[in-house]
Amino acid sequence: MDMTFRRATDILGMSASELAAEFGVQPQTIRQMRLQPSATNYRTPPIGWEKRLGRLARRRGRELSDLVDQLDQQA
Repeated sequence: MDMTFRRATDILGMSASELAAEFGVQPQTIRQMRLQPSATNYRTPPIGWEKRLGRLARRRGRELSDLVDQLDQQA
């Protein structure tokens, strides 16, 4: 299955506002990028979105790893 912008952002679990800040757009634009391509208000994700979301995923992964470490230390 090909990775779509919508699927990738679902997996990241970031809000439209957080993603908008990263992409330098309004949250509504992110929501439009997540629509089905057949939708009237659909917006095409920017060129290179895969690399940008990849960087976010790596950063998110480090944050989650740090969280696991902290929780393990408290247990």
